[in-house]
This record gives sequence, structure tokens and C-alpha cells, in this order.
Amino acid sequence: MSWYLLLLAGLFEIAWAIGLEYSEGFTRPVPTVATGLAMLVSVVLLARAVQDLPVGTAYAVWTGIGAVGTATLGVVLFDEPATLVRAGFIGLIVVGIVGLHSVSGA
Repeated sequence: MSWYLLLLAGLFEIAWAIGLEYSEGFTRPVPTVATGLAMLVSVVLLARAVQDLPVGTAYAVWTGIGAVGTATLGVVLFDEPATLVRAGFIGLIVVGIVGLHSVSGA
């Protein structure tokens, strides 16, 4: 169950990271509130996950999910560069996430 909570926390991390762009420096009220709520939910879910998972593993996976999702959506939503090298490095983060999960024993 903790891994599912961690995955959900990572998805909310993606939401708040993308929300930062839409909030335009916290100057737009609706995106700012949505971003703040996503931040809160993400951290609460992470806190729940670390009750059963090692904090170092959970934090690395949480930030990895956020990094992969945000970088990918940056390409899709904000016309950020989509290069093979960039995709390769994102792939390395995914390998790290899968590796941490596989050696966690949970």
C-alpha cells in the first residue's frame, strides 16, 4: 500500500510543479490555490508512505517520479526541447526508480 501512496504522492508532485508555471509566480489565484493544494496532498501522501518505507528510498522515488513527469510534461505542454539525450537521461531516472523499488524489499 505504501508504494501506491508514494506513486500518488509523486503524481501530485508533478501537478504542483506544473502548477508553478500556470500560477505565474503565484500571481494567478486559481492556479495558485490548486498548486498549493497539490503541494499539501503530495507531502501528506509522502509522509504516509514513509511510515512503512525507508525515508531515503521514498524521497528519491518521490522526487524521481516528479522529475520524470514534470520533464515529460514540459516537453508536451511548454514546448521544452525534446532531444534523444534528454530522453535518455529521463530514462536513467526511471531506471533508478525501478531499481530502488526492486531492492527495497517492500
